[in-house]
Amino acid sequence: MKHSLKKLLMMGFLLLLSVGLLAACGKTGLDNGGDSDNKVTTKKPKELTVGVSVSTLSNPAFIDMKDEIQSYAKEHGTTVQITDAQNDTSKQNNDVEDFVQKKVDALIINPCDSDAITPAVKAANEAGIPVVLIDRSSNGGKVLTTVASNSVKGGKMAANYLVDTVGENAKVAEITGIPGASATRERGQGFDDYAKGKLDIVTKQTAGFDRAKALTVTENIIQAHPDITAIFAQNDEMAVGAAKAVSASGKDIKIIGFDGADACLKLIKKGTVAATIGQRFDKMGQIALDSIYKHYDGKSVSKNIEAPINLVTKDNVAKQ
Repeated sequence: MKHSLKKLLMMGFLLLLSVGLLAACGKTGLDNGGDSDNKVTTKKPKELTVGVSVSTLSNPAFIDMKDEIQSYAKEHGTTVQITDAQNDTSKQNNDVEDFVQKKVDALIINPCDSDAITPAVKAANEAGIPVVLIDRSSNGGKVLTTVASNSVKGGKMAANYLVDTVGENAKVAEITGIPGASATRERGQGFDDYAKGKLDIVTKQTAGFDRAKALTVTENIIQAHPDITAIFAQNDEMAVGAAKAVSASGKDIKIIGFDGADACLKLIKKGTVAATIGQRFDKMGQIALDSIYKHYDGKSVSKNIEAPINLVTKDNVAKQ
């Protein structure tokens, strides 16, 4: 009897020990992947490896972001691994899954699509890897923080600018981004809400944040609506494509973009594009890494961090 009791106690002890060991294995940053206030394993920046998934490196604005992340990480001794999703949601999810399998310490994701990225965010959650999102949000999963400009505010700024420059009730077109991306939804919301009753939005067509697609879309818009006086393109790549189509048409159509990318700033200097809502993608990259550094220093991180925006026109473009 005593032998059996002793055996049972020993088995219980071994079971508790094994559970404790399993719980301790694989901790990279978050106990449940979703709460920055949970206890974390403290690490210095030089001890961290961060996986970075960019939606597309064909967009100059995201190249600026990528370059700043690399530069800022190097300054702090952090190892970064960067992938280009090429605007392919399946590739992005696979890239993130690879980072999860590699057990990186943190993830920075610039999502192609706010719905499609959800499974990847949840996979990181299950692995206890903190996730920081840049420019676009995720519609599911838990993230350490989302670093983004206020796209609704930016959309309103764009509409207000057009009201001031082409006048109330002017006929305008809106070229939208990738369907499902939070930036598309929020920039459109801000623009449409402010424009209601002030501008006549005769058409809204998507060009997927792509310059070449925007060129074709704008050509079609001008043919179908030759009396438009302005175009709001939801990013600068599309604004550049739209500008090429407008120049070829010989019409006087005001174009306003969104991002503050170099290619668009050059056209603003020339007068081909009227304005853009300038974002600081370099700052977003720094803020994203700083959020990870704070987290691994045991400090709390705000769930949403707003990056600065400003209206850029020919009057102030030289200061950008």
